[in-house]
Amino acid sequence: MESKKRVDVVSIKVVKDYSIQYSPRKVSNPYDAYKLFERFLSDIDREKFLVACFNTKNEPVNILVVSVGTLNSSLVHPREVMKTAILSNSNSIMIAHNHPSGSLELSTEDKNITKRLIKVCEILGIKLLDHIIIAKNGVYFRFKEHFLM
Repeated sequence: MESKKRVDVVSIKVVKDYSIQYSPRKVSNPYDAYKLFERFLSDIDREKFLVACFNTKNEPVNILVVSVGTLNSSLVHPREVMKTAILSNSNSIMIAHNHPSGSLELSTEDKNITKRLIKVCEILGIKLLDHIIIAKNGVYFRFKEHFLM
């Protein structure tokens, strides 16, 4: 007699932890993007990697902390970045992380994860708008501005 396998039937959803006020309603310039992430990434002692999901009007829908790392690194995998984008029916995403050292020098890992996410976004049909690195005192670096994406 053949044994049976139990298969779980599941549902998947995004669960809101809390919400924040964001003004202006949509991201329309680099400074708006910086301000969206700045409150999460300034003056902390470890690297954090975030993804913001956007609707078709370029309004942020949600922000997820994908990874909290160490002083100079953060483990990031594309599936963790894209999970919330897919579940939120996002039109586009923007990613950001901080450099607690204050340096805006790009690491090989910074460049590699951006390249991987560009490919994944193309496959999924979700636009990657930019990758922002935030240092200290309002200093930030945009991959798009430097033609790295």
